[in-house]
This record gives sequence, C-alpha cells and structure tokens, in this order.
Amino acid sequence: MGASERTLTSIEICAGAGGQAIGLHQAGFSHLALVEIDQYAAATLRRNIAHRDGWEFEREYCDIIHKDVNEFKPLSELEKPVGYLGGPLKERDLDLLAGGVPCPPFSHAGKQLGKDDERDLFPRMLELVDELKPKAVMIENVRGIKDDKFQDYRDWVVARLEGGVAKDPQTGEKVEYKGDYRVCGWEVLEASDFGVPQLRPRAILVAIRTDVLGDAEFEWPEPKPGAFTVRAALGTSMRARFKPFVDKGGVLGAKAQEALERWEGKPDGIAPTLVGGSKKHGGADLGPSRAKAAWKLFGVNALGVANSPDEVEDKKSWERDLLREEGPMLTVTQAAIIQGFPEEWDFAGDKKTEKPLPGKTAQYRQVGNAFPPPVAHAVGESIAKVLRAARPAGQSGS
Repeated sequence: MGASERTLTSIEICAGAGGQAIGLHQAGFSHLALVEIDQYAAATLRRNIAHRDGWEFEREYCDIIHKDVNEFKPLSELEKPVGYLGGPLKERDLDLLAGGVPCPPFSHAGKQLGKDDERDLFPRMLELVDELKPKAVMIENVRGIKDDKFQDYRDWVVARLEGGVAKDPQTGEKVEYKGDYRVCGWEVLEASDFGVPQLRPRAILVAIRTDVLGDAEFEWPEPKPGAFTVRAALGTSMRARFKPFVDKGGVLGAKAQEALERWEGKPDGIAPTLVGGSKKHGGADLGPSRAKAAWKLFGVNALGVANSPDEVEDKKSWERDLLREEGPMLTVTQAAIIQGFPEEWDFAGDKKTEKPLPGKTAQYRQVGNAFPPPVAHAVGESIAKVLRAARPAGQSGS
C-alpha cells in the first residue's frame, strides 16, 4: 500500500448532520466515531452512512454516538472501531481529531460570552486532545473568535496545544502549560473561495503533533479561481420545482412560468450566510433582516423554508412556496446546496429505527449549523498531505 493510499483515521465531535464529516471523508479520512448531541442530526448521520456509496468503511467501523461530548470516553466506549484497530483505541493511534465546536459563544449574532457561555466546548476539545494525542487537530468556529476581545482566550488555546504561559480562562491567573503540538495557524477561510455559493467565513485552527510535523510545513489550501453563484447552484433544482405547475397549463401554469422567469431574471451572485441553526432561534428562515434583504435581491423569499417538492401537492402550498411576488422559498435541500452539501444528502431520520424529524425546522437547523463540506475537504487535504508524508507506508499508530 503506497503512502497516498494509506488509511487515515479520524474522530469528529459536534458532528452535526455531517458537513465536516463529508469534507474530511472526501479528503481521504476514514471516520472511527462521529459524536453529536442532537438526536435529529445523529439520525441524519445514521441514515446517510447506512446506504451511501463510498461510506463502506464507516458502515463497518464507525460508531455514530448520540450523546453530550462531555460524556464521550473514546478510549473505552468505542465498539465498531475495535474491528479495524484490533483492540480498543489507544493514545496516539488516531490521525485526526476534528470538531466544529459550538459557535454562539463567539458569534457576532449572539452575546459573545465566550468562556462564560455554557455552550463553549473548547475546553472539552482540548481535554480530548490530551486523552487521545492524535497526530493532528482541526477546530472550526465562527470568525468572531478572532475578535480582539478573545485574544487572551486564543492565547490560552494555543498554549494548551503548544505549551507556554497563558491566562487560565476561569481564574485569570497565568499558568505554564506543556504541549506536544505546533499550531500551524488559526486562519479565517471564506467558503465562497472554495466553491460554496455563500459568504460564510470560518475560523479554522490546525495543529499537528511536533514529532509528526518535524521540519515539514503545513500549507493552507489556496482559494479556487472563479465563484460558484446562487443561480448556478440552484438553477436545475428550481426549474424542477416549477415544472409540474408549468406543465398543468391554464392560470396556474401561467403563474408558475411567470414566477420562474421572474426568478431567473433576478441578479446573480454569492448568497449571504445562512443562519437559523440555533435552537434559541424562533423558526426556520434564512437569517436576520439584512440577510433577508440580500436574498430578496436574488429573487428568493427568505421568510421561511419551503415544503419539499413531494409535499407541495399534498399541502397545496404552491402559492406560499413558489408563486409569491417576493420569489420562491428555498427547500431544505436547496439550503443544503447553498451550504455545499451533496444534493443527495438526506436530512431525515431513519423512520424504521429513529423518530422521524418533526418537520422542516429541525431539518433546516441542521443545515444552518453546518460547516461547508468543500471547506472541510480543502483543509482536510492539506492535513492529509502532511500525515501521509510523515508516516512510512504500512505503519499504523505512532
């Protein structure tokens, strides 16, 4: 087995509906565990991994764990990975520990309470780094964590990984830490630079264990030339949504044709950041007033989320979903396309083993919380390049 073909293992916390998992999978990582507290997102992971082509490794060896990550014990509770590893996961076995830890503590859309927000999971992520000592670490969050007010907090995170003196976030006292990692950067990457039709800046930290990195240099991915626009992303699916009503002819058909042409005649460009992923957010819409105004320019009604094409006839919702003067609403699938998900990714629980998702709101929250897969793919490839170069062919563990 050549170095480029070597299996790279990963564990992801706060996995959501799989945005980061998809991207890292595309970059060549094989997941041993995906940990997610939301029951509906965990159901989405199970459903897709159960039948998607290319996910055979995960079907056999990956635990999808629905629990609070504070209760996750990777060195003792993993089951399926034992079949691949030949025994329990051990310290230094893992190639990559990744996680998109909750954004609200640092988001400009929230109160930016940082360490004082009960949803801050940076401390737990760093505890898992200490427990697992993976070869590489990848942490994703909102751009707000790069604000000046969080400088001391970022210094503490870096010191925990690299070693050095930093203020303890809880006591404010200076503490000297030991570390086994080199932080290769804490960069803000714009999703639209990587083939995502959306303005979605994400702050990404990458750290690699010093004995693995050696004298090598981690190279951040370069932006892709050109831009993927709203019209290019949604054109095919939007025409497919209108077609059944255009084909009916008559007054309804004429209204549908007019509405489609109105949408196609609107300006094109990059979508605003999708939000609405928080359970504290009132419902499923595409964002605050500024985002709604931006969507209106693209001919999209951002005041809600449309029913799926299969539901429109049953619910007789074509007027609400498609024909309003403001433009069509997006379906959950279309919102996911704007996030960079593959169109076939299914945001639904497995009705045979899971409670079905309670409508569009729970599905859309999964989309609104997601890390765009193409960005995770790009960063994952850069990490994989370092790890594959560092480990001799056929060698496992450290």
